[in-house]
Amino acid sequence: MNAPLRRVGVVVIVLFGLLFANLNWIQAYKADEYRNSDYNGRVQVAEYKRKRGNIEAGGTAFAVSKETSGELTYLRTYPGGAQYAHVLGYKPVNLADRGIEKSENDFLAGTSDQLIANRVKDLFTGDQTAGGNVLLTISKRAQDVAFKQLRDNRNGVTKGAAIAIDPRTGAVQALVSMPSFDPNPLASHDTDEAAAAFNELERNPDGPLKNRALGEVLPPGSTFKIVVAAAALENGVTQETQIPAGASYTPPTSGTPIRNAAQSICPESQVPLKEAVRESCNTGFAQLGVRLGADAIKEKARQFGFEQDDLTVGRLGEGGHPVAASRTGSMENADGGDDPAALAQSSIGQRDVRMTPLQGALIAATVANGGSQMRPYLVRQLLGPDRTTDYYTARPRELRKPVSGQVAADLREMMVSVVEDGTGRNARISGYTVGGKTGTAQSGPNTRDHGWFIGFALDKDGNPVSAVCVLLEEAGDGGSAEAARIGGQIMRAAIADPGSR
Repeated sequence: MNAPLRRVGVVVIVLFGLLFANLNWIQAYKADEYRNSDYNGRVQVAEYKRKRGNIEAGGTAFAVSKETSGELTYLRTYPGGAQYAHVLGYKPVNLADRGIEKSENDFLAGTSDQLIANRVKDLFTGDQTAGGNVLLTISKRAQDVAFKQLRDNRNGVTKGAAIAIDPRTGAVQALVSMPSFDPNPLASHDTDEAAAAFNELERNPDGPLKNRALGEVLPPGSTFKIVVAAAALENGVTQETQIPAGASYTPPTSGTPIRNAAQSICPESQVPLKEAVRESCNTGFAQLGVRLGADAIKEKARQFGFEQDDLTVGRLGEGGHPVAASRTGSMENADGGDDPAALAQSSIGQRDVRMTPLQGALIAATVANGGSQMRPYLVRQLLGPDRTTDYYTARPRELRKPVSGQVAADLREMMVSVVEDGTGRNARISGYTVGGKTGTAQSGPNTRDHGWFIGFALDKDGNPVSAVCVLLEEAGDGGSAEAARIGGQIMRAAIADPGSR
């Protein structure tokens, strides 16, 4: 054999060797991955032959599967449309699933190890038992009100969020993000149609796919003063302690003065802490923050839940919607010491302080619940296909205890004064004690201010029944007052729904 033929022969042998090695790699190591891939047509056909379980809230199903005549037997549909989109997530054919549809996929699809008895039974009967059912903590009444009030807010805001929780358990009573979207086109069996719908939502500059209640962080403005007040109460300050105030305050090292929202707010040189909270005195809290120091404020914020990177809302401690970490940002100078200018601005919820609406609701809930912060959750129960077998029931548990009972009582009293005779009057609920804190946060040099409200409602016996946070992005003048009004409406609806507690 001449040299050219030998070289060709060697090349062919090497190619066959590589092909053989690749086949063995696929069969030995990649088989399970390919077999279970969402893009494997046979896997999809098999998955859609089994009816997916419902996701329900308040006795009503908001994610159901309907039989079709196509190759994929069942079509996932969402009767609640945009109103429940950010609560449920969605389950598409070829796109990535999200939310509760993703975190509870195995149980809903019937492939969970918990449901193996059903699958074994199907081997003998030839049936395809449906997947399990997921029951949520959502109050239908509170969700309806939250969605409608955010959508039709009086400031004409198109972006915002609202979340309500039960302070005693951490159960989520309402969760709305605006703008929202209709998840039904994303679940279409026409994958081109689903991809087009997803791409259109992705390109929308308002970000309808964003879960603003859990995943977006913005400067919280004066709602952060509750954290600063908590730090003060733990460092020798009482509700009646006089703190420096005044019409204007210029921190050391800064030429930019901090002023109050109106000339009528704490023009005196000193005001009691309770009055500073009620009036939302910027100059008072800026000076208080500088006095307390960065370490005290950042540590108290951390104790309330800031800087937590691993929180999720679904089953208790077992996945669900990811939650963005709220941050306090830097309050130090280049040498590591306190930067008075940064500290003053941070103490009124500006500078680099960023917070999710969920974190705001947790702060209010902690105050209402005597200083105990419960772990938030959205999945109340997992029921089998027969709807009688209980595979999981949430057992509420404490997440952390940011403040003592006495500090919580002081904060509660001050927040009640905000609603009774301060900036949060719009949140009042007849027959209930309501406390809260409004916040107006600068969003940029050429944009309108964000409007915030965090608050809670107590029944006649002083028991907490609901805590809420409402955010209206770039709401402008009156944004925090409108957020307070919406917050009150949501809590009123949660109170009226006995199934939410």
